[in-house]
Amino acid sequence: MAAVYVVWGSTYLGIAIAIQTLPPMTSGGLRFVAAALVLGTVLLVRAVPFRMRWREFGSAALVGLLLLAGGNGMVAVAEQHISSGLAALLVASTPLWLIVLRTAFRDRPHLLTLAGVLVGFAGVAFLSLRGGGASGSGAGITVVLLGSLSWSVGSFLSPRIPMPANPFVASTVEMAVGGVALLVMGLVQGERLHVGAVSWQSWTALAYLVLVGSLVGFTSYIWLLGHAPISLVSTYAYVNPVVAVLLGMAVLSEPVTAAMLVAGALIVVGVALVVSTERRGRTAPPPEEETAAVPGRVTASRPTTEP
Repeated sequence: MAAVYVVWGSTYLGIAIAIQTLPPMTSGGLRFVAAALVLGTVLLVRAVPFRMRWREFGSAALVGLLLLAGGNGMVAVAEQHISSGLAALLVASTPLWLIVLRTAFRDRPHLLTLAGVLVGFAGVAFLSLRGGGASGSGAGITVVLLGSLSWSVGSFLSPRIPMPANPFVASTVEMAVGGVALLVMGLVQGERLHVGAVSWQSWTALAYLVLVGSLVGFTSYIWLLGHAPISLVSTYAYVNPVVAVLLGMAVLSEPVTAAMLVAGALIVVGVALVVSTERRGRTAPPPEEETAAVPGRVTASRPTTEP
């Protein structure tokens, strides 16, 4: 739990440092391609078969595009304009988007769940209207909210479409496809990697995101799914933003405005209400449904993201 709390909460700081001298989409592409190569190599050494149907490969590729290219990639782009703490608070709204999607597809969430959505979105609206005070811009807030919506759609679809049976294989495909897509998007947007201009701090942050954020955080999350109550694992969704805000303030001296404190409290309370109500209201749900309900991961949902 400490790894999931701190590691995934710290990835927002890692992204902020990486994009100081690395192009945002290129840095995300390098991160996920490298993580896919490492994870894929480990699977090959352990003789894990990469057998899957083309339909399963296509589904994993789609989820990777939505989660990593559309979700994580947009967080990196947004952090050019907003603080890492503000980005984390806005990304914390992802469970709320999932409830909206479920409602749109004729699922009827509990009344307390809908109340949590309203409270959480009140915080998002307050942050958006106030622009995060001195911590962000309207453009950055819009981009990160679009990224959160993309992540939510990917999380919503993943348990409903055919995926590779092995979650580690699915993760490898997702990270490889999402990483390549980010590299292509960066090239199309005119990003160019000038190795000599990249600081050692950015390289270190990128290595941290690959090895600790994408691999240690992921394996810790997978282990927890099999050894801890999902209600406990789910709490990372509202602990991560708190960790991110504190780290951004301590390491990068990012300002924490009154608007962020008020709106952040509303978002965290709303997400906590949603998560706790959803867990109490379910009895022995299927593994894929359980994991898909906990957004923020960087893997497939069988049995299953970080920012």
